[in-house]
Amino acid sequence: MAASYPSSLVSAHNSSDSGLQIHLHPLVLLTVSDLITRHTLRQRKGPIVGALLGQHNGRDMTLENAFECQVIDGDQGHILLHHDWFQTRLMQYKDVHKEPTLELVGWFTATPSTGPEMQHVPIHRQIIQNYNETAVLLAFHPSEALGEAGKRGKLPLTIYESIYESTQGTRKSGRNDTDADQSMDVDGQEARLDLKFRELTYSIETGEAEMIGVDFVARGGGNATNVDTSTKQQGKGQASQAPVTEGDSKVANSQQEAKAMNDASLLSPEDDELITSLTARANAVKMLHTRIQVLKAYLTHLPPSYLTNAAEANGKTTAKPTTSSQVDTNHVILRSIQALINRLPILIPADGTAFNHESLAEKSDVALVSLLGDLTRSTKEMREMGKKFEVVNSARQRKRGGSRFTQTYTEVDGLAEDQMAPMG
Repeated sequence: MAASYPSSLVSAHNSSDSGLQIHLHPLVLLTVSDLITRHTLRQRKGPIVGALLGQHNGRDMTLENAFECQVIDGDQGHILLHHDWFQTRLMQYKDVHKEPTLELVGWFTATPSTGPEMQHVPIHRQIIQNYNETAVLLAFHPSEALGEAGKRGKLPLTIYESIYESTQGTRKSGRNDTDADQSMDVDGQEARLDLKFRELTYSIETGEAEMIGVDFVARGGGNATNVDTSTKQQGKGQASQAPVTEGDSKVANSQQEAKAMNDASLLSPEDDELITSLTARANAVKMLHTRIQVLKAYLTHLPPSYLTNAAEANGKTTAKPTTSSQVDTNHVILRSIQALINRLPILIPADGTAFNHESLAEKSDVALVSLLGDLTRSTKEMREMGKKFEVVNSARQRKRGGSRFTQTYTEVDGLAEDQMAPMG
């Protein structure tokens, strides 16, 4: 794969120079992913643009909510926000989110992995001029979502803040400026200030409500691909179809059997929860294995002097020449690995026999509770079976009693007629 170079709009300055702390909430990620999914499936034209709502306190900024924005074509063919529509929708969100108060803190869009492009500058300039001069840009990278970055569990997005940089190396923040094409005097010469985007570091924060929502979405995705939608599209014109022949009836029966099999293959809530839990554990084990392999590869490529123990170091050892495949020694990483190894004995129980006995006791308790549950369920089923048998037996007895009464009435009626014959 060809190497991707940063965009010309991305600043070369380090993100640590900003000091702005971004706290990203999962609700924003769900909104962005939902908007991109709908935009792709419906084959919409035009860019993906949305607004970010949150709080800004000093050097801390939270991104807590997001919504889709309507865009229009500007005078010079640039894509801009619909001012009246955006102002109305922003006021509606502010009226709803009064405690805590949420304000416009930025916007999001889809960009290449290299960063923002020139088509994104007009919208960002419109936001920092009319709404918030400290607005940030959340750039989602669809190409990374399907690449190796997505498989490693890295979020395919980058958050930028806007600054103004001069071509002569001086830099000025763009928060108090109103135009990207500004100029300033440097040593008697006029220097041009261009709008640039500087990457920011961010962290993921979530609340209890968001955790419940994310967990519900994750569980609901288990059955999303199992539902057969082909059998649901049955129109109202079925009554006007041609008469069903024997061949058609066989086809219909086979379709009904296939539908029954598909319905039986749907996961129950318990199975869905179990699969979700096992999948999460499997992913955690895979991630742990990957990290261990990285540490192992790093230690393997260390110089030979770091791969010998104390006994070998005191003996007569010949130093091997350093090869090009060996990595530079980083004592901070080595100390972290040593601290991790020193914490491993804490995870191992001191008394293995007592630990095994306690684990066996807990396992026996769980098995006993499960057995009692099965016994209770079997007892309930037996009681239900007894009630049904009593109902059937009572109905059978009533039926037999009615037939006997009819036979007795017939015999008495015949005897009365025989006795009345001589009298006549």
